[in-house]
Amino acid sequence: MVNRFIENPIITTQDIDASQAGFVVECVMNPSAFSFEGKTWLLLRVAERPIQKLGIISFPIMNENGGFKIIEFDKNDPKVDLSDARIIKHGNTNYLSTISHLRLVCSDDGVHFHEPKDHQPTRIFGEGKLETFGIEDCRIALINGVYHLTYTQVSENGVGVGLIRTSDWKNFSREGMILPPHNKDCALFEEKIDGNYYCLHRPSGVDIGGNFIWLATSENLTHWGNHQCIARTRKGMWDSERVGAGATPIKTKEGWLAIYHGADENSRYCLGAILLDLKDPSKVIARSVKPILEPTADYEKKGFFNNVVFTNGHVVNGDNIVLYYGASDQVICGADLSIEGVLDRLKEEVY
Repeated sequence: MVNRFIENPIITTQDIDASQAGFVVECVMNPSAFSFEGKTWLLLRVAERPIQKLGIISFPIMNENGGFKIIEFDKNDPKVDLSDARIIKHGNTNYLSTISHLRLVCSDDGVHFHEPKDHQPTRIFGEGKLETFGIEDCRIALINGVYHLTYTQVSENGVGVGLIRTSDWKNFSREGMILPPHNKDCALFEEKIDGNYYCLHRPSGVDIGGNFIWLATSENLTHWGNHQCIARTRKGMWDSERVGAGATPIKTKEGWLAIYHGADENSRYCLGAILLDLKDPSKVIARSVKPILEPTADYEKKGFFNNVVFTNGHVVNGDNIVLYYGASDQVICGADLSIEGVLDRLKEEVY
């Protein structure tokens, strides 16, 4: 049902230049995908940090004016916890080990990508006090001829969802935070349902609740309400610890098909599918019992953060979904899968 590109990984850290001198690209991952001007485009998450010194861990934080402050800690400091490659803990304070921005690349064949020199800008950076730790994991929906970018805003204030709009990929309108902390994984539906816009999103529960997929509605794509929890984690299964939306849901004759990610208690990330009612997406028709894609290839099992496949983007051509995904939080890959194949499998599984 899923056919990985034989060229995988299709983008590595060696293919992407650092955004500035003194920085190194640690990860390229979790791209959104779209078609524009006859080409396939990806909007990558590029994670960077300063070139590391012996015995020192260093990482950047952006100030509200767009400049960087480099923070350094001695790795032998007893207050420093480096057990998670993504997080630096110093006492009671958590920092990100890298800072991310978004990078445009394009392709004529959907496999071989490059950063176009004849298109500017190709880089979107964090701005303001809600993005001082960077911006991450964008998802793109084309609604009424306008591309809507929902992305993760990260700062010491928390993690929320921001919105950017563009029609030409040269001029951008930043709409600010549309879902407050702690929230991420926001995927917009590309058409109205009964007069309302819909989105999937993932608030995170602390102590009570958990990392579940929610549904919300809006009249204007910026103010959201009517929040409903539609998919919870499942004990003892591949998505037992957290779940979150992938790219924009796909409209099919059977319902809205959404590819989502799930992780277990070992932080092993897989991809599955969920089918929602066409007229009322709060009604779940079917959900993957087994993953449709799990980390089995070497480039998916070993990297910056092991055992991860994670998608934010796809391009649909008839029955074919060209799925772009991040692997091991370090490289970008592609795979083909059939919409009918996914729907048939969902019909066979009882969840």
